[in-house]
Amino acid sequence: MYINKDTKISTLLKHHKDSLEAIVQLSPAFNKLRNPVLRKLMAGRTSIAMASKIGGCTPDDFFEVLEKLGFEKEDNKEELKDEFQKNPMPDYLKVLSENQKEIFDVREILTDGKDPLREIQQKLKHLKAGHALIIVNSFEPVPLIQLMLKQGFHVFVDKINEERFETYFYKETEEIQHFNNDSISETSNWEKIYNRFKNDLKEIDVHHLEMPEPMLRILEAIESLEKHQALYVYHKKIPVFLLNELKDRNFDYRIKEVQEGEVYLLIFKI
Repeated sequence: MYINKDTKISTLLKHHKDSLEAIVQLSPAFNKLRNPVLRKLMAGRTSIAMASKIGGCTPDDFFEVLEKLGFEKEDNKEELKDEFQKNPMPDYLKVLSENQKEIFDVREILTDGKDPLREIQQKLKHLKAGHALIIVNSFEPVPLIQLMLKQGFHVFVDKINEERFETYFYKETEEIQHFNNDSISETSNWEKIYNRFKNDLKEIDVHHLEMPEPMLRILEAIESLEKHQALYVYHKKIPVFLLNELKDRNFDYRIKEVQEGEVYLLIFKI
């Protein structure tokens, strides 16, 4: 039988009874396939390319052990793009508050031999705009990612360590597009804008306040701001919901991220 990177694991298992043992020897992650329920869950959705990412090996490792069982390698039609872990975390996800995140740890569910897909789909179905569902797993859930991409979700995978992968699923809104498109340019000339207003700054410290107090204090402070003045804000994070409000009120701003939990803003009239 000819196989390539797109060949499903279920196809291998059906074709040769010793395929399971050959695959399991490649990585401890594949021991899950010994569980009949997990094998049914994963094998039909997972290709050799996807499985190699989960197991920390390569498709060629698969071809090598399967060749001994009579499988023959053919040229693969298309390379699976390994893009999710390589991309940096989108700016919008960096500033999500805890109440905008829903964390669902599926590791115990999978260990019990159950399929969490239906529950994941229900959570995504009811996911609020601007929120993210974070699936915690012990591997990058490539089949799930491919499925959710087809349903219009955006994905980011954060590999915390070898035993914990956090996969973010969210839908892009106008607010997210605005933030992702503008955040780089809005931080690029901080020094120039600061020097422009450094002799006429009003300062406000809101980093110790709980939501929604920072936003209310800032909006109150800019009401008396003159054209030649800027408001210098000490904040603990980028206030995403405030940014659109500033634009609507004809204010511009610059952002300077100093470190975790320390952000400065300059707000001034357009």
